[in-house]
Amino acid sequence: MKATLVIENITNLATVSGDRKPKKNKEQKDIGLIENGVIAVSEDKIIYVGKGKLPDHIITDEDTVFIDATGKLVTPGLIDPHTHLVHGGSRENEFSMKLEGKSYLDILASGGGIHSTARATQQASFEELYEKAYRSLNIMLEYGVTTVEAKSGYGIGDFKTELKQIEVAKKLNENHPIDVVPTFMGAHAVPLEYKDNSDAFVDKIINEMIPYIAQNKLAEFCDIFCEEGVFSIEQARKILLSAKSHGLIPKIHADEIVSIGGAELASEIGCISAEHLISASKNGIKKMGERNVIAVLLPGTSFNLQEGKVADARFMIENDVPVAIATDYNPGSCPSENLQLMMSFASITLKMTPEEVLTAATINAACAIKRENEVGSIEVGKKADIAIFDVPNVAYMIYHFGINHTNTVIKNGEIVYKKNGRN
Repeated sequence: MKATLVIENITNLATVSGDRKPKKNKEQKDIGLIENGVIAVSEDKIIYVGKGKLPDHIITDEDTVFIDATGKLVTPGLIDPHTHLVHGGSRENEFSMKLEGKSYLDILASGGGIHSTARATQQASFEELYEKAYRSLNIMLEYGVTTVEAKSGYGIGDFKTELKQIEVAKKLNENHPIDVVPTFMGAHAVPLEYKDNSDAFVDKIINEMIPYIAQNKLAEFCDIFCEEGVFSIEQARKILLSAKSHGLIPKIHADEIVSIGGAELASEIGCISAEHLISASKNGIKKMGERNVIAVLLPGTSFNLQEGKVADARFMIENDVPVAIATDYNPGSCPSENLQLMMSFASITLKMTPEEVLTAATINAACAIKRENEVGSIEVGKKADIAIFDVPNVAYMIYHFGINHTNTVIKNGEIVYKKNGRN
């Protein structure tokens, strides 16, 4: 078998290999480490992973690209399973309000927050949204990210804007090296005109939006912001069950600010993931572990909001909840595309080990968006999505925070980024 690309002399190769399912509890520390590793790729697929030299059945010639990874860490391409990638405008004007002590819900109630982004997104053209998101994807790629999830949610009642966001995401998926996975999030906030009758808006989502999204196969997932002052548990149950009946896979923004039973609902419905979970109850977390619901944690958001609490990652891991890490990139609560920084935050503030963090940003993140059979680990037969970092090991990458450690990014077997300039 001929190799088109070979990565050799890998000081530390973290394959994060396993059974192509989320790693939980003690498994989350198992990153399949190989010292002096070697990887062979044919076209867009991995054909060999091992230690030392290539075996005789792997053929190379003058056209084979060789990469020497002496002194470097090689991992699967990083995966960001929770972003609000496609949006208009920015919200730096709210920064001083936050410094004065106003909460996210205070800003939201005053017509700011997400409503401000909704107006900017509605007013932006397809091309403006596309170019803005494309630039963000370039930044993410430089940090070693090869797959991202992108939620809609800035229509806030304007279905045309929701569709515009999803169409932008799909076009980005076609044109950018990073794979972009769209999620429908029509229930991101209650429109101001439905403030006194939010149930009517829920009916609109169920009767009009979800059937259209499903029929036209515009998204695989349906998400909702279930939170005090936004969508209630009962409203979230109705929306997610409707989505499930139409073939969409349910996700939920759960218990971010107040514990209202979002984690329990995620377990009841069988959501693929519950996200945020800063205020999730211990009972809800245990139920998630029983149903194998993935916790997508967003430590950058906790850092930015500075509300004095973080998700209890240790309790989750100890209770068999697979943990993934994401940026939550959005213009309000986490305006950063830097997944490496979020990985360091996960270790520093959530007390996750570097190995647990790497698993959270690779195979568990892949499972949260149903891509575990394609990406998230370095295994024969999977897509050749690989990141090479200028660090000797995983611990150093997490410990030395705030800078970009990426040396090279390989997507579908092609070098798409190198430290001194993107290919």
